[in-house]
Amino acid sequence: MNDSRPIKIGVLYSSTGVTSAVELTQQRATMLAVEEVNAGGGVLGRELQLVCLDPACTPQLYASLTEKLVLEHGVRLVMGCYMSSTRKAVIPIVERHNALLFYATPYEGFEYSHNVFYAGAAPNQNILPLADFMLSKYGSRVAMVGSGYICPYEANRVLSDLLYERGGAKVSEIYLPLDAGLEGFEDVAARIKAKQPDFIFSTVVGDGILHLHRALARAGLDPYAMPIASHMTGEAEVAAMGADLAEGLITCASYFQSVDTAANHRSVRCYKARFGDELVTNTCWEAAYFQMHLLADAIGRAGSDDPTLVARVLPGLEFDAPQGRVRIDEHNNHTYLHPRIGQCDSNGQFKVIASAPGRVKADPYVVSHSPPGWTTRVEGTAAPLEWS
Repeated sequence: MNDSRPIKIGVLYSSTGVTSAVELTQQRATMLAVEEVNAGGGVLGRELQLVCLDPACTPQLYASLTEKLVLEHGVRLVMGCYMSSTRKAVIPIVERHNALLFYATPYEGFEYSHNVFYAGAAPNQNILPLADFMLSKYGSRVAMVGSGYICPYEANRVLSDLLYERGGAKVSEIYLPLDAGLEGFEDVAARIKAKQPDFIFSTVVGDGILHLHRALARAGLDPYAMPIASHMTGEAEVAAMGADLAEGLITCASYFQSVDTAANHRSVRCYKARFGDELVTNTCWEAAYFQMHLLADAIGRAGSDDPTLVARVLPGLEFDAPQGRVRIDEHNNHTYLHPRIGQCDSNGQFKVIASAPGRVKADPYVVSHSPPGWTTRVEGTAAPLEWS
């Protein structure tokens, strides 16, 4: 007898809290992908059904709600988490219950779990190419400012390794609490202005991004003369703070809303039609979107939503994502992605100024400290730029 019950999938993206602006885009991307799958007949003749809970950007809630999904809802496939502290809180739970976590956020690397599939960029797919670009183009005196949790500490450690290899100097490294207000960031801006670095490397997240950019603007720092680089700030954060504060920001991501692919044009059009024309997409949105499609494909190929069977099928799967064709690595559960360097314009969108020639294998343990053999073409130049 065929099973016609819905296939339940847990969703742990915050609709309240410090990083809810970007997490809400991930939740909507997951919903859009599920609606597309269901419109095509579902999986194995069954409808996908989301069980959405709000962990409010609190690591302990992510852990307890994961337990709730497993024990009360019978769910062992979970999409979610944004900050690394929340992912770290959930991993022991999914490992204990043989569940799977699908993580769609760029992160600091240095991790592997058989129970986690990573769709966001690893350090060699965003931190290193961004750092290399900035050091090559703007200089080697860097001011680092970040939010006080795991990912910013580790991201700056990776940047520091590359910086010292290049003979550069770290003029400051400052971390603020996640709930820091404008006053704290104004003090940081004054210290940065006094140091006069070649560029600022920001690993600030959530509401702090607005405070940082506002404080730097009030201090009279020109983002074109002293650029802000951040692999953790995209279209969702720009929309929250306003393009006037974000203009000039440089980032590295595998996806921007401006990416010119047929898949991206279609998915952005569908997203806006479904949720509102004023909304923008971002790299976390795109990772959540394609990861949900990959999970649906894996369930169909496995013939079951049993996590053990799904985990066997996922490695090696590919999908024509908005950024380009992606692939789940067979050896580390990470994803081959298409890194790009973008600069924010006056409309809050990112103009792609450099890109890798093809998808890049994730190196979560940063075996190599630089993007080896990349050839990119920077817009406005006649010759390709070699990143060594």
